[in-house]
Amino acid sequence: MAKESKHLGSLSTDPKVQRSAGIKRVTLTYDKDNMMCYFYIDKDAELALHTHPQSQIGIVIKGRVDFPKGDGTVLHLAAGDSYYFASMEPHGLKTFEETELIECFSPSRDDYKD
Repeated sequence: MAKESKHLGSLSTDPKVQRSAGIKRVTLTYDKDNMMCYFYIDKDAELALHTHPQSQIGIVIKGRVDFPKGDGTVLHLAAGDSYYFASMEPHGLKTFEETELIECFSPSRDDYKD
């Protein structure tokens, strides 16, 4: 069973977990309602359109990323840009250089609790 909460995290000591090919995640902190993760994403990484029940907000820390959406639009983002996906909103990912993101999910994702 996953822990109920994690009150302290660190990019320097917490493990990088493989999310999918070219995408690694560090789960920094969470409770049942909110979660913050840091993502390290390789150049040319892709994630197919997907949905999840959590809403998702994020900011690009480094790099460039496209987020294709289910309605056919694409968010073209670079370092300093932020974004939001509603619960069950289809979205994907494509990077053009090494990219780093901070993302928050509400409620927290059980599959990201490690």
